[in-house]
Amino acid sequence: MSRQPKYAKRVDTNQQEIVEALRAIKCDVVVIGYPVDLLVGYRKRNFLIEIKREGAYVDKRQKDQRDFIRNWRGQVRQLDNVDEAIRLVTMAYEPS
Repeated sequence: MSRQPKYAKRVDTNQQEIVEALRAIKCDVVVIGYPVDLLVGYRKRNFLIEIKREGAYVDKRQKDQRDFIRNWRGQVRQLDNVDEAIRLVTMAYEPS
């Protein structure tokens, strides 16, 4: 029998604030928790986002999360605050 992935036991304290801010600019946000925290849709684009507490040590992820982020052929971003989240989803639509 295959083993089911473990879900994050603790949600970073800034996650709810980031989710609310993204929804306020009309993003679709699904809290998936594993292998990363959020699946976000904005203007026909998808974003996988891993949230860490602001100022937290970057590599405090479980081994399976690190492996997923390293091996995923698409975009996965780690961020720790609302400004980074808003910038991530809107940057593709700003003039260069």
